[in-house]
Amino acid sequence: MRLCFLVEEQYRHDGMPVDVIRQLRSWGHRVDVLRPGGSLLRLSETVRAGRHDAWILKTVSGGPGLTLLEAAAGAGLTTVNDARAIRGVRDKALAAVTAETHGLPVPVTYAAMRIEDFAEIPAAQYPLVVKPADGSSGRAVRLVPSPDRLARQAPRDGHGAGGGMLIAQPYVPNSGVDLKVYCVDGELYATERCSPLHPDQPASERQVPLSAEVATIAARVGEVFGLDLYGVDVVLGPDGPVVVDVNDFPSFRQVPDAVARVAWAILRLADAGGARPRAAAAGAAALLSAQPSAPAGGPLGGSLGGDA
Repeated sequence: MRLCFLVEEQYRHDGMPVDVIRQLRSWGHRVDVLRPGGSLLRLSETVRAGRHDAWILKTVSGGPGLTLLEAAAGAGLTTVNDARAIRGVRDKALAAVTAETHGLPVPVTYAAMRIEDFAEIPAAQYPLVVKPADGSSGRAVRLVPSPDRLARQAPRDGHGAGGGMLIAQPYVPNSGVDLKVYCVDGELYATERCSPLHPDQPASERQVPLSAEVATIAARVGEVFGLDLYGVDVVLGPDGPVVVDVNDFPSFRQVPDAVARVAWAILRLADAGGARPRAAAAGAAALLSAQPSAPAGGPLGGSLGGDA
């Protein structure tokens, strides 16, 4: 099988996807790597050739990679995840509206081009969590305790200063620990880690059991957005779990045998032409149970050998 990974500079040394690419190649599959923004790409020629069974995206939210993936999808090529699904979650304003429309538990969401405009939000809604609508990896996320603190929270990265939309959501009171739920090939795994809004908390990260309620929500996120490989950030508030972010192709940290599982999922999706696997069963009792790793020879056989 021949695959094309779009990997931007930020992730060129990251375990996801570098180790996944290495795993796929060790199984005998051919993997080509394109670096959007880092080199000249003969895009129309590459897409038109149609030599790849699937294109896979690992890029920052605001980078050029998604546009290239959409070009491949527009030419009828298989993408992992679906290009439209990725666009739907990378625009956090759109994602919030989509989630709320489908009954997912999300905070009330406001949008503005300038952070000062959030002063119109009633003081009772504060503190607010403010972040770029196209942000990723916790970049530029900040907690604004009151309207009079908005001015000093003005971003210095271009967002909210004519460089991009901002969103704001009322802070959900919690213990300072976030729950990250990962979905790989229809299976769900949960990791507990310190919230970026609470840097004073001990910096620990560990795999934890997943409740049926959170599992149902995480599985529903995949259905609503049409994602196959994804992560859901959940906080456990006083009224129950709340979804605060959705990410395509996250780090999958603490997922057992993550590299082999993600590589196997990519091959399955590529072989199926992007058709989604059966969603994880809501409330399944064995969500965290180990699965057998893919065979040493690689799933689906390795019909195309060699490195790019």
